[in-house]
Amino acid sequence: MTARAASRPVGAVTRGTTNPNRLRRMDRWIAATHGAELRRAADPVAVDLGYGAAPWTAMELLTRLRTAAPRTRVVGVEIEPARVAAARPYERDGLTFRHGGFEVPTQGTPALIRAANVLRQYDEDQVPAVWQRLCARLAPAAPGSRGGLLVEGTCDEIGRRHVWVALGPEGPRTVTFATRLGSLDRPSDLAERLPKALIHRNVPGEPVHAFLRDFDRAWAAAAPYASYGARQRWIRAVRDLTADWPVTDGVTRWRQGEVTVRWEALAPRA
Repeated sequence: MTARAASRPVGAVTRGTTNPNRLRRMDRWIAATHGAELRRAADPVAVDLGYGAAPWTAMELLTRLRTAAPRTRVVGVEIEPARVAAARPYERDGLTFRHGGFEVPTQGTPALIRAANVLRQYDEDQVPAVWQRLCARLAPAAPGSRGGLLVEGTCDEIGRRHVWVALGPEGPRTVTFATRLGSLDRPSDLAERLPKALIHRNVPGEPVHAFLRDFDRAWAAAAPYASYGARQRWIRAVRDLTADWPVTDGVTRWRQGEVTVRWEALAPRA
């Protein structure tokens, strides 16, 4: 056992609620946007941090990432020892489970850390320190590589609506909004799934509030496209958003019910 693994885990026990296929939107986005980094990595280790009372999300992460990077290994990390013991029978080639927390008890530096629905129970002022700790564990940037990726966010119980922040070793990069379009009345419905760093900032005067306000207006203006389906309406609304907001992705991702915006545009005001 390494010294890192032997130390007391950092963090608090979560509720542990999880469902199969809950994190599919996040996983697909990671495979599409970070797959090349995983393929280039000498040891592409991905961490499912705080996977919960059942190991389904770690198992699914391995399957989805291996479609993009076949050498990927997944380590499920949980702070509750009983959950680790319950997950151990599901270990197989490329999938292991370990007891730990924000210290991320893996050898070497992970190419990916996914922390979904973990910081929901924390206070907003605790988030920067957690992000800093996790980013410090990522594989560093190198020539031809941006380094590892931390994906931290929140979704509903069955994964229809999800918002996450993507961070590199240098800190936060982007915010992604993802939804099953058939479940959406208006884009601001996603506000209830904002990650902890943003959920209390959805108030007048804050950038994320202005973004969701503008998104709702663009959605309303795109109503004529609804006759072609919710996907075409979403694409039209996002295209209009690009006039005023730094959207970083394109139609290929928009068609999935996603839109990604630079973190600086939505970051809370000091």
